Formats: sequence, C-alpha cells, structure tokens
Amino acid sequence: MRILIVHNILWAHYKSVVFQALQRLVDQRPDVTMLVLQIARNERSRAGLEVEVGTTAPTYAYDYDLLFDRYLEDVTLAERMQALLQKARKFRPDVIHLTGYYDPAQLLLLGWAKVQGIPVVMQNESTAVDHKRGSLKEYFKRFVFSQCAGFFCFGSQSAQYLIQLGVKPAKILLQKNAVDNATLRSVYEKSVSQRSDQQQALSLRQHNFIFVGRLIEFKNLPTLITAFAQAITQSAMAHQWGLVLLGDGVEKDSLQTQINALNLTDRVTLLSGRPWFRVPEILALSDVLVLPSRSEPWGLVVNEAMACSLPAIVSERCGCVPDLVHDGQNGFVFNPDQPTQLADQLKQVMDGLVDLKRMKNAAEQSVVPYSPEAVAQEMFDGFSKITT
Repeated sequence: MRILIVHNILWAHYKSVVFQALQRLVDQRPDVTMLVLQIARNERSRAGLEVEVGTTAPTYAYDYDLLFDRYLEDVTLAERMQALLQKARKFRPDVIHLTGYYDPAQLLLLGWAKVQGIPVVMQNESTAVDHKRGSLKEYFKRFVFSQCAGFFCFGSQSAQYLIQLGVKPAKILLQKNAVDNATLRSVYEKSVSQRSDQQQALSLRQHNFIFVGRLIEFKNLPTLITAFAQAITQSAMAHQWGLVLLGDGVEKDSLQTQINALNLTDRVTLLSGRPWFRVPEILALSDVLVLPSRSEPWGLVVNEAMACSLPAIVSERCGCVPDLVHDGQNGFVFNPDQPTQLADQLKQVMDGLVDLKRMKNAAEQSVVPYSPEAVAQEMFDGFSKITT
C-alpha cells in the first residue's frame, strides 16, 4: 500500500506528530510506503508563532516533501496544481489523503485520482454550527464528498455534519484530533515547579484563568472579559484570581481598551504569543482554560490544556465539546452569547464550589484516548480498509 498525504503547511506541529506516529506504523510493514506533501512552510497569519532563531524546537521524523519553502498565500494556484499532479504521478499512490475540499488544486488531484481509480480520503474539520451555510456551497460539498472513499473528521460533530450532507456513516474512518501530549506535559511539569516565582515575575495572581489563541473576533474575548469582570464582583475569593490572555492579533488594542475601562489592569494580563511548545510554561501558572469562541471546528488548545491537567470552560460551539468536555467533570460548557452564564461558571471555580483537583485529574485522563498514536492507528486502519 502506497499512501500519499497532501497537507497545507509544514508548521502544523499537531499534524506532524501524528504523521510521525503514522510513519512508525508504516515502517513496521515492508509492504507499505508513505509520503506527505507539505505545500508550504507556513501561513502569514501564523508567522509570529514560528520558532525564534536559536530556540530548540521539537522535531518530527516522517517522509515528506516541502513543495514550496514560503508562505502558503504566496504559492499560486497554478504552482500548486502542477506540483501536486507531478508528485502524485511520480509516487503512484494506492490511496490519497487530501486536506480539504476548498483548494482547487486538491480538487484537481481528486479528479485525477478518480480517473486513475485511486481512492481518496478527505479530511473534514467543519461542523454544522461553526459557520453560516449557503445552499449552493452545501450542494457543491455534497458533490465533492460523493467522490470520496472515506473521511477523517475532527470529532463527532464534524462526522454528523458529513452525514447530514449524505455521507454514509461507514465511510467515516476517524473522529479524533490530537496534539503532542508528551512534549506538552514534559514542559508543563518542568515549569510548574517554578510557578510562584514566575507568577510574581509576571505580576500574576495566585490562581488564574487562561485563554490561549489569536486575539481575533470569533474568539469572543470581549465576552470573556465582561464575564470575568462580573464574576469578581460576586466572588468572595476574587482577590486570588486573575485572567491571562496569551496571544496576539488585531483585537489586542481594543481588548486593552476594554480592560482599562473596566479597571481590570491589575487583574487581566495580556501576554504575547509564543511557539506552541512554550505555551505550557504559562499554562503552569494557570488553573483553568477558557475558550469562549463563537466558532471553532475543534479547539486544539483544549487538548493542550488537558494534557497539562487543566480543566476547560468551553463554548458549546467548539467542535471538541461533545467528545472531550464533560460538563461538571473536567470543565464546563456554556453559551458564548451569554456572559452571565460564563460569569457564573467562573464564580463557581473562584469560590471553590467545584472540586478543582478532581477536575484536573479528569481532564488529564480525558485526553489520553486523543494521543497521536491513537489517531495514527485509526488513520492506518482507515487507509487499509478502503484499499482492500
């Protein structure tokens, strides 16, 4: 079996760790070969998260070709089409895995594979609620998906969306998403021993809620700040708690303005984004993750937090919720349009009305089945299923 995987950007470490785990499975089988085509190095929107010069980042070993050593936005459609077709013809795959339906170059490869009789597995991140849907676009998706032999989905909500579009359940081969749990946990454990000193150095509170991600509109951060402001006026233990926003983005200035207007400058801390493998250094200074997004196909930061034993308070519109967030056990689920609901959950945590230690243990256990090795095994099994 010859497996060809098309992926957009080499930077995506959470995919690289899965590809490495998949490569290890492939290497155990002399009759199986795998190649990953990485179209570009990174996206401009994530350029600030690239590794600083002189920093030692985790590396992942798997067979790949980097087609263009530049930003994805700088690679033309014609270049993508030519490179993908050329590489596919040379590799002669038995199965192809595509990143998504939205790239015309990958749709061209899908058409070529159909003519050649090569089955295609399509990745799907979308859910029915993460964006507004137009009927014409949905019709187009139905047609594209009807040409595919199988699907790798980001969770059960993603799978249900495909079923709504006419995909047979038997074609859904994977319903998980993973990050590098082991590396994240290792960095966290090294950092947590310095928690008090680092909190003091950054002027943080003894306990903290934390958001990690880009400071952009759909992350719904004004609602989080408003809810936090409301919660600290109601909690008897509010003096112990702060809020950390870790990331960069176009809303940074407006969020700072909101923080100033609510007199929260000594309670809400904005920290610049950092490479993913250094995020646990700040998670170690925190107690609970909050992800208030109005739209999120999955929300990998929840995996990252739970790998570091942090419970998560997560918007019901994040794709990971049905699979990973168990309300009242390893976190809470809330309506992102209701700051009062979120404020009440923050207050419960502040006032010790939940067993935070038990929630931390539950969070750590919840993410165990979402390991790179588990995802890779299901991918391998999926490839095998549609090629036999």
